[in-house]
Amino acid sequence: RLWVRTEPFLVGALPAPPPARLTPHYLRKAAAYARARADQGCFPRLRWPCWRHIACGKLQLSREIAWLYFELFRGLLGPAPPLRLRWAEAEAACASAEELERERSKARAGPGLGRPRAGAAPSPPKGEPGRAGAAPTQPKGEPGLGQGQPRPSIRESPARPERSFLLFLYVQQLHKVSLRRSLLGDEWPSPRTKSPSLTGKSAGGNKNWNDQEHLAFVQSHLLDILELLLEPEQLSASSHSSCSSLVSFEAVCALSFLLEGTVSNSGTVRPLHELALRQPCHGHNGYSKVARAFSLAKLESWLRSCLTANPLGMTVCLKAGKKLAWAQQVEGTTRRAKIACSARVVPEVSPMVIMSQVYRQTLAKSSDTLVGAHVRIHRCNESFIYLLSVTIEKCRNSTFVLGPVEKSVHVQSCDNVKVIVVCHRLSLSSTTGCTFHTLTPTQPLILSGNQAVSFAPFHTHYPMLEDHMAQVGLATLPNYWDSPMLVCRDSGDTNVFRLLPPSDFYTFVIPFEMEGDTTETPGGLPQEYQEVLSQREQKVQVWQRMVKEAGLTRDQRKQFQVVVENKFYEWLVQTGNRQQLDSLVPPALGSKQAAG
Repeated sequence: RLWVRTEPFLVGALPAPPPARLTPHYLRKAAAYARARADQGCFPRLRWPCWRHIACGKLQLSREIAWLYFELFRGLLGPAPPLRLRWAEAEAACASAEELERERSKARAGPGLGRPRAGAAPSPPKGEPGRAGAAPTQPKGEPGLGQGQPRPSIRESPARPERSFLLFLYVQQLHKVSLRRSLLGDEWPSPRTKSPSLTGKSAGGNKNWNDQEHLAFVQSHLLDILELLLEPEQLSASSHSSCSSLVSFEAVCALSFLLEGTVSNSGTVRPLHELALRQPCHGHNGYSKVARAFSLAKLESWLRSCLTANPLGMTVCLKAGKKLAWAQQVEGTTRRAKIACSARVVPEVSPMVIMSQVYRQTLAKSSDTLVGAHVRIHRCNESFIYLLSVTIEKCRNSTFVLGPVEKSVHVQSCDNVKVIVVCHRLSLSSTTGCTFHTLTPTQPLILSGNQAVSFAPFHTHYPMLEDHMAQVGLATLPNYWDSPMLVCRDSGDTNVFRLLPPSDFYTFVIPFEMEGDTTETPGGLPQEYQEVLSQREQKVQVWQRMVKEAGLTRDQRKQFQVVVENKFYEWLVQTGNRQQLDSLVPPALGSKQAAG
C-alpha cells in the first residue's frame, strides 16, 4: 500500500494562495526552459540564478517570493545541522545586499541530491537493462528498517532535484482558492472524509495538517502530477500525455518526494521508486526493463489502487495515539485538556504531538517525545506552555515558549498570544494582537488576515538552549526578527505589524531548573533594548539605596515590607500573573501523570 508523505504538505505547502502562474502549464514550460539551459546550471541541479531568472522573468514572481520558495524547498530536504550552520555563517558574513546575492548564487536546490543511495537500484550502463526486479540488498546481519536503521529519504534516491522542485511548486496548489469556495464559504459536499479533531469535530480547517486533504489532493491531481514529470518527447503538441506516454524511472524517483509505502504489513517504510521496481508490481504499473520506464496509464491506475490513508498521519494520531497528561493540574482545569502523541513507528519519521483545549494551565515538557516531532497546539486559552524541544491554532490569551524548532512555526487564528521561539521559519495568518519574540535566520512571513502584530527580539534563555540550537542547525546570525515579509496582497499594508517599542520590552524568565551552560540570551539584545533594561536596573538600584538610607526602624521596615507585598499581590491579581505562579506549584504526589 502507498500513502502521501506528510512533510511536503505540512512543512512545504505555504499556507497562502499560490501565485497565478504556479500551474501545470507554466511549470512544464519552466521545466523545458531549464532543460534547454543545462550548461548554465539549470539542469539537473537547479541553481539560484537560473531559478531567479525563471521565477521573476517567466512566472512573474518577485525576487523575495522566488527566494522564499527556493529556500523553503532546500530546507525541506533536511540538510544536516552542520551544513545549516555553514550557510548561516556565510550569510551573516555578507556586508551588503550585493554580497548576499553573490553568496546565494552558489546555492542550488537540494544539496547532495542526485547520488543513488547505497542499496537502491542504480542506473545501469548505457544500453543495458537494469535489474529492475531485484530488491535492494541488505548486508547480512544488519538491522532492517524499523529495527534501528535510518529510513531512506528522498535525498538518497536517484531523483534529480529539478523534478522534485517542480512537485514542491505544484503542492502549493493545496491552498488555491476556488471560486465556488469563495462564493459559498466552503467546498461543495463531497464523499471526502475529513480528519477528526481531539474534540470529535471536523478538523478540516488547516489543510497543512489534514492528511485526508493531502490524499484527496494527490488523487484529484494525479494525472497532472505525472504529466509534469514526463520528458518533453512524451507530451503531445498540446503539452498533454497520450495513451503511449512513458514515465521514466527518474520521474518515479522524483515522485518519492510525495509518496511512500510498505509491502503488505511488513512495517518497513520504503520510498515509491523502490516499491515500484518490485517484480510482482510490474504487471500492474507497466514497468519495462528494456525502456526503464513505466506506462503512464498503468502507473496511474496502479497508484490509484494502492493509495490509502497515511498510517503515520494526524488522523491515526488522534484515533490511536498515546494519550499524555503533561499539564500541571490546578483546580480541576485539566478535565478538558487532550494531548495525543503518535508512536515512533519508523526511525526518522517525525512523530506527531497534538494538544487541544488546554485551559488556564501551565504545561512544561522537555523530553525525547518532542525531539523532531511535529507539534500542533489547538484551542488553548489563558495558558502558559513551555515546549523545550509547531502549529499554534485558534488559541487565545496564552504564552508559548518553544525550544529551537528545526523547520517552521505557523501561528493561525490566534488572539493575544505571545510566542517566544528560536526557529528556522515563522509564519502567521489571521492573528490579532499577537507578539512574537523570535530569533530566526529567515524573514517572518505575514500571510493574510493579521492585525496588530508585534515583533520583538528573542529575550530569554535556559541552560541547554545553545546546545539544542546546534543540534538543529540554528545560529545567532543572521537574525531577521525585525524584517518580516508581507506575502499576501491583503497583507500589503505595513500597518498590520510593528516592532515592539523598547519601552514595552521586558526579559522573560523560564521558571525551571535545568543543567547546561547557557547563561544569557544567545546573540544578546539590540542596543536600544539593552539600554532600556539597563536604565530600569539603575532605577531599581536607586530605589534600593533610598530604602537603605531612609533610616527606618525595625517596625517601620516590617510595615513597609507588608505594604510592598500587598501592592505586589494586587498587581499579580490584576495582571493575571497569579494564575501563572499558582500553576507552577507541583501536583500532589498522588496525582497521575502519563509518561512521555
